Amino acid sequence: MPDPSLLETFPNPGDAPYVIEHLHEEFTSVCPKTGHPDFGEILFRYEPADCCVELKSLKMYCQSFRQEGIYYEAVTNRLRDDMVQCMQPRWLQIVTMWKGRGGFKSTVVAEFGDVPECWKRP
Repeated sequence: MPDPSLLETFPNPGDAPYVIEHLHEEFTSVCPKTGHPDFGEILFRYEPADCCVELKSLKMYCQSFRQEGIYYEAVTNRLRDDMVQCMQPRWLQIVTMWKGRGGFKSTVVAEFGDVPECWKRP
């Protein structure tokens, strides 16, 4: 089971608003229907409030999905919910981009707060 307690934070070092993006290029989970591995990239984009997520902890958290049977949509929403719980950012956007399987590539977007229009996907 993915473990949100792995996520750690540090105090936001900035005073003015700014945006942080982290791209995890080697995300894996398991398809709950077939048991086959799912491979994807995860884009974490957010404007921090009081704290930022610490990268090693984010890596360990993402790795906790490796043996989890979970659909793309559930992964994306779980990442959003756990990151919001951990950091309480001003806004957050999670974009999951899944490698092709059966002729389909999938992208799922989950958001929290008022994501600026310039970050919205077409």
